[in-house]
Amino acid sequence: MCDEHTNDDNEQFLARVAGPSRRAFATLPAGIAMAMLMARPANAQAVTDGDVMVTTPDGEADCYFVHPATGKHPGVLIWPDIMGLRPAFRLMAKRLAESGYSVLVVNPYYRTARSPVIAEGEGFQQPAVRERLMPLARSLSPQTNETDAKAFIAFLDSQASVDTARKIATTGYCMGGPMVMRTAAAVPDRVGAAGSFHGGGLATDAPNSPHLLIPKMKASFLIAVAANDDERNPKEKETLRESFKAAGLTAEIEVYEGAMHGWCPPDSAVYNEAQAERAWARMLALFQTALA
Repeated sequence: MCDEHTNDDNEQFLARVAGPSRRAFATLPAGIAMAMLMARPANAQAVTDGDVMVTTPDGEADCYFVHPATGKHPGVLIWPDIMGLRPAFRLMAKRLAESGYSVLVVNPYYRTARSPVIAEGEGFQQPAVRERLMPLARSLSPQTNETDAKAFIAFLDSQASVDTARKIATTGYCMGGPMVMRTAAAVPDRVGAAGSFHGGGLATDAPNSPHLLIPKMKASFLIAVAANDDERNPKEKETLRESFKAAGLTAEIEVYEGAMHGWCPPDSAVYNEAQAERAWARMLALFQTALA
C-alpha cells in the first residue's frame, strides 16, 4: 500500500530510469498522454457511459459506470488506488467495457469528498498530495468496505446492461487490493473473479488481515505483485498461496519483475506499459474462464 517507503522506492527508481523520452511524455496534457497509452481492444464494442450516484447505507457515492451500448454483460466493480476515481480509471473502465463488460468505478471517499480528490498533474510523489490523501485513506475501514461492496454489487445487479446469470468480477489497485478481498468475502455467491494489482496489506499479522477471509470466498484470483513490494515483504505471497490452496481456490500469484508499486494506472509516475499490458491480459483471461 502507498506510504513513504513506497514513495522513496519509486523516486529512486525514477532517478535511475527516467530519460529524455519519459520526461517529454510527462509534459503532455494528462488526457492525451493516457489516451496514447491505453490501446483499444480488438473489435472494441461501442459503449455508453456516465456518472452515477449509488445509494449506500452511509449516503450517496459518486461513481462512473460504463457498459456496451447493447446487450447484457458480466459486471465488474473497480476499486481505485489511493488517488481515487479520476480520468485514468475512467479510461481503464472504458477500455474494459469495450471488451464486453459492464463496469462500475467507485469513489471510495464519498463520505468525505467528491471525486476527483487530486487535480491534473498531481501525484502521490508530491508531499502536499500525500498529506491530503492519507487522512482520506485512513477514514475507510474493513466495515465500510464490506457495506460499500454489498451496495455497489447490488447497483450492478440492478442495471439492465448487467447479466445477473453470470458472476461478477472485482479488481483493485494499491489500497484497492484488500478491498477486493473483502468484497469477495462479503458477497461470495456473486463474485467469481478478483484481481489485485500492486495491492498492499493482503496478508498481515493483524486479526483482520484480508487473507483470513479467504475461506469465505468462492472467487478465482489474480494477484499481481510489485517488485519493490515483494522485496519489502517476500513472505506475503507464500502466505497467500498457502491460504488459497487450503481453501481450494484458484489463485495466480506472481511478482512482476521490474514493476514498481503503482505500475498499472497510466497516470502513475512509475507506469510500466509492458508489465501493465501483461497484467491486463491476465485479467481478461481470468474473466473469460471465471465469469461463467
